[in-house]
Amino acid sequence: MSIRVLLVDDQRLVRAGLRMLCEAEPDLDVVGEADNGRDAIRLTDELRPDVVVMDLRMPGVDGTTATARIRAAHPACKVVVVTTFDDDDHLYPALAAGACGFLVKDAAPAELLDGIRKAAEGDSPFSAAVLRRLVARAVSASGPAAALAVDGLADLTRRERDVLTLVGEGLSNQEIADRLHLGVTTVKTHITSLMSKTGAPNRVRLGILAARAGA
Repeated sequence: MSIRVLLVDDQRLVRAGLRMLCEAEPDLDVVGEADNGRDAIRLTDELRPDVVVMDLRMPGVDGTTATARIRAAHPACKVVVVTTFDDDDHLYPALAAGACGFLVKDAAPAELLDGIRKAAEGDSPFSAAVLRRLVARAVSASGPAAALAVDGLADLTRRERDVLTLVGEGLSNQEIADRLHLGVTTVKTHITSLMSKTGAPNRVRLGILAARAGA
């Protein structure tokens, strides 16, 4: 089944570019577009997309507010932020509002498309620089909430440890594949295995685990 996608950005050219990318993929179906947060909320109610690709800075209702309202009304709908702003002032409010991922607009087209697919599958897509910042902040945190079990590390194969290390460095699947001379599908298989063995629910948690364990 196709992934139903709603595009939200106040720049028409950006939306057109995203639509072209998505429409070239047989598994992605762009069901609508909005140029502000208010219309994004309304169209989500009407169209029930699987994934909303959300800009942050828009006139009227901004992307963070729209994300919070969409997630409150439609918990199954995933929101992926795609923006030019990757600083903490935009990142953490968007994640607190319920965004499952955060990509920057200068990302490679393949990364954007992969991010939409990951979100639809329940994963958390992040651009490499954003992932590194999240991992660094989590690793520096203190207290019980920062604890992360490492019981599954003993069961990892050598190749899985190699992949885990590169996830911790913020590399994408393609970058990991290039570094280790593997296929992207093989990398995805290793990451799935890592999540199963360690109990990490997503890529961010794997990155934190890698950093804390010194994998």
